[in-house]
Amino acid sequence: MTASDPRNGDTAAPSPSPPGGGETKPVLCTRPMIGIIGVLLGSIISTLSGRITSFGLADIRGAIHASVDEGAWINTAFTVGQMMMGPMSIWFGATFGPRRVLLISATVFTLLSVIVPFCTTVPAFMLLYFLGGLASGTFIPLTISFVLRNLPAQFAVYGVAAYAMNSELSQNISASIEGWLTEHWSWHWIFWQNAFITPLMMLCVWFGIPREPINYERLRSGSWSGLLFASVGFSMIYAALDQGNRLDWLNSGLVVGLLFGGTLLVLIFVANELLSPNPFINLHYISTGNMPLLAVILIMFRFAVLSTALIIPQYMTTIHNFRSLETGQVLLWIALPQFILAPLIGKWLQHGDARIPLATGFALIGVACFMASMLTADWASGDFLPSQIVQAVGQSFGFTALVWLFAKHIRLSDVFTFGAFVQTMRLFGGELGLAFMQTFLRVREQVHSHLIGLHVEAGERLTDSRLADLSAMVAANSVDQTEASARATGLLARAVQQQAYVLSYVDGFIIVGISIIGCLVLIALLRDPPQR
Repeated sequence: MTASDPRNGDTAAPSPSPPGGGETKPVLCTRPMIGIIGVLLGSIISTLSGRITSFGLADIRGAIHASVDEGAWINTAFTVGQMMMGPMSIWFGATFGPRRVLLISATVFTLLSVIVPFCTTVPAFMLLYFLGGLASGTFIPLTISFVLRNLPAQFAVYGVAAYAMNSELSQNISASIEGWLTEHWSWHWIFWQNAFITPLMMLCVWFGIPREPINYERLRSGSWSGLLFASVGFSMIYAALDQGNRLDWLNSGLVVGLLFGGTLLVLIFVANELLSPNPFINLHYISTGNMPLLAVILIMFRFAVLSTALIIPQYMTTIHNFRSLETGQVLLWIALPQFILAPLIGKWLQHGDARIPLATGFALIGVACFMASMLTADWASGDFLPSQIVQAVGQSFGFTALVWLFAKHIRLSDVFTFGAFVQTMRLFGGELGLAFMQTFLRVREQVHSHLIGLHVEAGERLTDSRLADLSAMVAANSVDQTEASARATGLLARAVQQQAYVLSYVDGFIIVGISIIGCLVLIALLRDPPQR
């Protein structure tokens, strides 16, 4: 078969014109749905790979003999790679075509997924895992751009709904997958599973995405230089945010250096794009109309989902010592309803105002957070069920409508700019919210621990009574009364700490709920999107 033979889905198509060069027609191929499946699989793989490692971090650290400090950089290395490739992937996609980029990056990612578990030293593991982040960093930016360029308008909304569903689904099923793999097989399969899934993606890309000619003019123009500043700059800022809570923020020279250097490089990137006669990133497109408001709403959405992605797993692990498999059973209630809701929301968005389901989704997330703020130390997985179902519906409505609103503002000439913008805001917004929430929970736990401790003083009747009861409870398993008293004191301290943790998680749910109110105000300020 030749390169233009429609039987293999490789219908040649022109690359999109650069920003400001006018509209281009969608690059349609004979088997677009196969390509859509392929890039959506890439979206799942990209999100799942970073998320699942965080749940299996203890097993990985033990296997490669990494200290706590070294292990803290494992997830950072992978996601920094994804962040670094985000802006650059759009240059690669526009220059070499999404098909070539996805096939090459997927091949590299598959090979690395096979090799990484065999690394026994921390530097080698970090390097290969970072390269895996670079390879998978092309998946999401090229996913949404391919969906919008290849589906007719009446079906594009369903592609967007599927993308939104995949993103949220992979984020919330990762704990269950990691728990099952380590429980029944081994931690190696956290990585080896990608070696089985990614070739399926490659097969869909091969048959479903058209082969586009290499844009040699863009290759010679050197327009990638500004994107390189953006890639490195955002990556440095991301690393500072990811490690800031652990290293005590501005009291760490490393965090300060990363923030300063990253901000400087991002400013150089902005100046480069503004002064360039033919910029590759259309800053005017992403800074006018509803786009800035939508970017803030996307960041706030990523912050809102932390109520399930961070607070609930921490509660289950800290208070009840749940394993990943048990924690995942709670998060599944976020993932499962999306199978039913995604097509229904897509049908609504096809004919209705996207701002209505967007506001409805955020309102439901806020309601779920205030429901979960009734948390006590006696709550188990079943107690989260009502709030999780409400949040599942809210996230399905909110994220799908948000991505569709972004898509309504896109010109096909800016489709790659759009893909990089969404990827950068998704990762950066999520990490910004995560950094804030981790610091907030740590500070609130310290505050509550101090306030509770003020009411637990030696010599007080209630304190002595509680110590006496605890001492009697452990006396049978103690050598003497001195040891029983010491163990009783430790149990009381543990009870104080546990209650402080619970109250900090309650504060976390409340702060997310309050932020939702602010998001609803921003949604009310959105203007009618263009009718594209």
